[in-house]
Amino acid sequence: MPLALLALAISAFGIGTTEFVMMGLLPNVADDLGTSVPTAGHLVSAYALGVVIGAPLLTVLGSRIPRKPMLVGLMAVFTAGNLASALAPDFGLLIVGRLLAGLPHGAFFGVGAVVAARLVREGRQARAVATMFLGLTVANIVGVPAATLLGQRLGWRATFLVVAAIGLVAMAALARLIPPLPAEERTGPARELRALGDRQVILGLATTVFGFAGVFAVYSYLASMMTKVTGLAQTSVPLVLALFGIGMTLGALAGGPLTDRALRPTLYGSLAALALVLAALHFTAPVTWAALVTVVLIGAIGFLTTTPLQMLVMNKAHQAPTLAAASNQSAFNLANAGGAWAGGLALGAGWGWTSPTLVGAALAAVGFAVAVVAGRLDRRDTASRVVAHSREAADRVPAGS
Repeated sequence: MPLALLALAISAFGIGTTEFVMMGLLPNVADDLGTSVPTAGHLVSAYALGVVIGAPLLTVLGSRIPRKPMLVGLMAVFTAGNLASALAPDFGLLIVGRLLAGLPHGAFFGVGAVVAARLVREGRQARAVATMFLGLTVANIVGVPAATLLGQRLGWRATFLVVAAIGLVAMAALARLIPPLPAEERTGPARELRALGDRQVILGLATTVFGFAGVFAVYSYLASMMTKVTGLAQTSVPLVLALFGIGMTLGALAGGPLTDRALRPTLYGSLAALALVLAALHFTAPVTWAALVTVVLIGAIGFLTTTPLQMLVMNKAHQAPTLAAASNQSAFNLANAGGAWAGGLALGAGWGWTSPTLVGAALAAVGFAVAVVAGRLDRRDTASRVVAHSREAADRVPAGS
């Protein structure tokens, strides 16, 4: 694999750390800024809102910028957002800093996925994309626990200063390691938007929203589930989250080769398995060892879906793939919000602490159904194009030949 993929992975590590670390720092931020923990929770929403807004907006605005300087520029915005968060004098400006830090998230992964695929030979593109996302999974094993501990010991501002420093390292790595890319046809905003309107791209984004919402319906309440049902101590929660991160890393490692070999079968199999393993946690949660094994499996199978989903939308928007790839990151964040909301409804209805697992399984099953429908429509469309092409070729054959 090219060394340039390391620069993309370092960037993904920084992005993953700042995205998830706020969940562990909410009590610290609330105490320091004189607000409640639920109100401080808006800082998580502000970042997600930045991702949803920034992915299409920055991708379209930067569609005529060469991809290497685009990546460096996006990391500069990310670094500025984290620095602004560290220096924010009050809660309102911290919200602005989090929003700013989230803006480049989707666009970076969209552009980065296209660049990663272009750095390797045919047949290894999915592995290259998965290598970039490996930085995101490692952030959940190492970056988030370490940054949370740092924030608890030295104050939450120290966490965002360190993440800003990671952003500077990532910028230097991108500038140094990403090679000059071959000249490409400039797509322009109009062409990017047209590619996003492709039916298969839309169905791919819908698969992401429903399928990954199943993961977040459970992940959002995993800590409470482990303490109230499994019976683990609160101090064991970081270990549970680290196990989930290990599962994510295993899924990322497996997802690349499997997607290169067979994209749609990998997608179908991972979504079906995800629905099953989410439902399994409903039954394994009371048994400590079984619950922990299931948590690892959810992380692994859940993240196994990300590479085929990313490659699918890129392939179907092949003439202008950047916006589609970036929009898939918006879809992941919509899944985050939607899954947490759906799982919360089940808890609010009094169905018990393991009820989000069944909600998650149902959402993953819907994602699987959407993926299957998309696959059948794709085969039908492909067959229609082949028939039409054959007829056109026959019409061009001279009479009597």
